[in-house]
Amino acid sequence: MNISSLWQSIKTYAAHPDPLVATANTIALVVVSNQPFYPLYLYWLVGPDVAPSYWLFLSTPFFALVPAISRLNTVAGRLLLPLAGIANTMLSAKVFGVASGVEMFLIPCVLIGFVVFRPSERIIGLAIAGLAFLIFTMLHRAYGQPVHLYTAEEYANFIKLNATSVGTLTAFVGMLAAGLIDQRGRTSS
Repeated sequence: MNISSLWQSIKTYAAHPDPLVATANTIALVVVSNQPFYPLYLYWLVGPDVAPSYWLFLSTPFFALVPAISRLNTVAGRLLLPLAGIANTMLSAKVFGVASGVEMFLIPCVLIGFVVFRPSERIIGLAIAGLAFLIFTMLHRAYGQPVHLYTAEEYANFIKLNATSVGTLTAFVGMLAAGLIDQRGRTSS
């Protein structure tokens, strides 16, 4: 299989006639495509001990399944995306410790929860936001010792890495949301 046919297969897998579902599918596959690089980012920006990051690959199948689940049930597929993100954030907080700033990833999870659901489904977005808030407030100091303790300097670099990643993901979701708004505006005119 060449790159062109692989790319076409990925586009076909993400495609859906419902623009909100297609948006969720796209976000999920972007996360999947970035996960293999996270250990490299850690190596370059934090330090050489990247083995704890391999735990995060446990979430990859859940993100990868979003388009498949969406074909069976559009609400379930869209719901899987922020729930997988929240679960991945919780796992990351346990693996790296809250000092890594990884809980910042709850922010794009909440944003995704509001972007991929219709106004008539707003309760789902509110439930996702509530869940993220509860997880942050209830578990913030309850994860116990991380899998690996990093130095203060490494944790400072971790925060920079995670803040940049969260900012980039949030901006990407915002761009997709702007496209959805523009598309709605064109179809209603």
